[in-house]
Amino acid sequence: MPKFVTIGYGDEAGYQRTPQDVRDAAHAHDDQLKQGGAIMGIAGLPVQVRNPEGEIVQTTTGPYLSSSLPVAGFALIEAANLGEAIQLAQHSPCAVAHGVIEIWPLVESG
Repeated sequence: MPKFVTIGYGDEAGYQRTPQDVRDAAHAHDDQLKQGGAIMGIAGLPVQVRNPEGEIVQTTTGPYLSSSLPVAGFALIEAANLGEAIQLAQHSPCAVAHGVIEIWPLVESG
């Protein structure tokens, strides 16, 4: 089955202004996805890694891209197609709490 990487963006202010029952339903939805095999986690502090021409490793703490909302979490889900992936993501906390979720089809190499 195809895999999709989801990136959730959201902040505490949006989360707090979302009604508690909506948040609870979103967390229950995420629990169901996890029970179905999805791998999910809250975003930690990123580190950028560069190794120009394989000569010297350079690291920078912090995100490479900037956004009006911080990255809140990631998931790896399986869905039959993009439409089903959207259906799975639309009830997650970032989607319902004034944030956004990006869905990236994961094309396996090799």
